[in-house]
Amino acid sequence: MDGTTAPLTKSGAAKLVKRNFLEALKSNDSGKLKAILIQRQIDVDTVFEVEDENMVLASYKQGYWLPSYKLKSSWATGLHLSVLFGHVECLLVLLDHNATINCRPNGKTPLHVACEMANLDCVKILCDRGAKLNCYSLSGHTALHFCTTPNSILCAKQLVWRGANVNMKTNNQDEETPLHTAAHFGLSELVAFYVEHGAVVDSVNAHMETPLATAAYWSLRFKEQEYSREHHLICRTLLDHKAEVNARDDDFKSPLHKAAWNCDHVLMHMMLEAGAEANLMDINGCAAIQYVLKVTSVRPAAQPEICYQLLLNHGAARIYPPQFHKVIQACHSCPKAIEVVVNAYEHIRWNIKWRTAIPDDDLEKYWDFYHSLFTVCCNSPRTLMHLSRCAIRKALNSRCHKAIPLLSLPLSLKKYLLLEPEGIIY
Repeated sequence: MDGTTAPLTKSGAAKLVKRNFLEALKSNDSGKLKAILIQRQIDVDTVFEVEDENMVLASYKQGYWLPSYKLKSSWATGLHLSVLFGHVECLLVLLDHNATINCRPNGKTPLHVACEMANLDCVKILCDRGAKLNCYSLSGHTALHFCTTPNSILCAKQLVWRGANVNMKTNNQDEETPLHTAAHFGLSELVAFYVEHGAVVDSVNAHMETPLATAAYWSLRFKEQEYSREHHLICRTLLDHKAEVNARDDDFKSPLHKAAWNCDHVLMHMMLEAGAEANLMDINGCAAIQYVLKVTSVRPAAQPEICYQLLLNHGAARIYPPQFHKVIQACHSCPKAIEVVVNAYEHIRWNIKWRTAIPDDDLEKYWDFYHSLFTVCCNSPRTLMHLSRCAIRKALNSRCHKAIPLLSLPLSLKKYLLLEPEGIIY
């Protein structure tokens, strides 16, 4: 061997240029990138296969079969990579050399990626250079649908100011508007912005859900079992803009059903005050009170006694007396909830199912309450005071929540009439 370097083959030279091009993109070396393009060593729209474990660059139609190895990488042009890395200088160089701005080698355009990365500078540049604002990704989402984080709110505003369609539904089986998306992800500022700029408040998705229903359902962070103040603000905004509080989805569930499923007394109060009908039944014949009953035992952050109190004061039908043991099964560790429901009846008699529904630990822990419960719910009638309460409530029916606070009575008596729990039954 004489030590000389073997000349590069044509294929080897092309690979070297492609590698240099990619390195320039990653390091934001716009000078090197420009030199390569000026020398016409590589097509400006060359597609690279790059790591993409979070699938920021990829978008697939629902139902696609995806080999697992493909989920870790995606195809992307230089524009996509510049946006992904936030390299504005390289982005400008590529656009100056006529890079295809709406190219989507793996289902997303550069604008989609810019919105998902919440890169406002890149969004502005792409819009200035003619990016299609309402272009769909392969999964059927527009750029506005990719604005799902607080950091991307300014990107969404920029798109709307430039003419993006705020009522454009996804081109997939969900058919959701950007308002649905913002409501889902708890972006209260963006919801208010969309509504102010013409978003249809009662638009429905493919499941007939309105944004109000979406926000009500997602108001509970299931993993943390915490309630989201942002989702509460969204519901308040939508109701203030005359959202239909009794809209029904394809299972006949109203937003009140969704709030009851979460045991979210804040939203339930908000919706009932806005005119939600407490006795609407879904496709399974369940009203909101049944949903509270179903989930009380698995909502540790909830205050179920307030949920029951709200519904009963707004005219909700009481639990069928022979099924009352189910209330105890669900609420045995929350005596206040049992107290509220029991006091809605003139009289209800206990049976052996009640006792077997109470774990021994809870019976001992709340002995004073349970002793009062079984003492009162026997053969003898309730007190005259309680029977008077029931008579007044029966006369007022669904107007209890409005009429009782207006009565000329001491505050303690008003609370008594509104089923405020006291910790013991008499």
